[in-house]
Amino acid sequence: MTNPRTYRSQELIDLIACYATEDGDHPTAIPGLSVHRRSAIGMKACGAYKPSLALIAQGAKQVVLGNDVLRYGGTDYLLTSIDLPVTTQIVEASEDMPYLSMTFQIDTNRIAGMLDHATDGNSTPVARGMAVSTVTPELEDTAIRLLRLLDRPDDIPALLPLIEQEMIYRLLTGPQSGRLRQMAVTESQSHQISRACIWLKEHYAMPLKIENLASRVSMSVSSLHHHFKAITAMSPMQYQKQLRLQEARRLMLEDMLDAGSAGHQVGYESQSQFSREYARQFGEPPLRDVGRVRRSLMDRLTGGMELLSEG
Repeated sequence: MTNPRTYRSQELIDLIACYATEDGDHPTAIPGLSVHRRSAIGMKACGAYKPSLALIAQGAKQVVLGNDVLRYGGTDYLLTSIDLPVTTQIVEASEDMPYLSMTFQIDTNRIAGMLDHATDGNSTPVARGMAVSTVTPELEDTAIRLLRLLDRPDDIPALLPLIEQEMIYRLLTGPQSGRLRQMAVTESQSHQISRACIWLKEHYAMPLKIENLASRVSMSVSSLHHHFKAITAMSPMQYQKQLRLQEARRLMLEDMLDAGSAGHQVGYESQSQFSREYARQFGEPPLRDVGRVRRSLMDRLTGGMELLSEG
């Protein structure tokens, strides 16, 4: 007899492969839903993850958040409850069995309306803003029905809100519910830290004064430091630094800026400090790192580079 879980998993693989026929990150007709394919183990890449559910159907990926290393594969999902800068790498993929995943962004405004209907979850008061858990059959079934909607575009306006509601419900009644619940409670520390992260993303090039940031989110300086690190695995300064370095790398790779111009544009006054911190983050000075990435892209075209992937 066929194992129902095995059958469903194969359907998830087939659905993602149908809409990700080539390597890369592919938006879909459903807002917030993208599918991803890689046919080889990739280089380390950087990106900013938004509140989302990332579910791998085949292969495996590693995500580095601060000093935390999270690996997830075909039986796991990655839940992100707050905007986070990360480093990622595809660690399991091949031509015969490519890495296949889907990402669905979560509208945190919809979580509050579901709290009264989901009372069985874990209510961790302050938790890391990113975690890996095992996919349940119910959550996988919801993801499959979401992907099936792509075959029936006329049904998307009517059925998408219902499927999205069910997906949030499944997450709220699962092991990571505390992360989502805290995001929906406006007076929670998680919600305040989320506001701090949003401000930092919008003003990353400006000098950071912790006292001003704490005041903006109605927290004391000590409370901001404590809860920010508990949730993001970084201090506010480290968070800002990652945003700056990732944007500088993007400017050099995509906009062809030189290192000096990129560093200055993201807020660095000292070129030597920019080069030191860049090398510490990416393993090489800017010129060498960007040159290596460009050569690799020329050699392999789409061989696994994921500058902004969330899948």
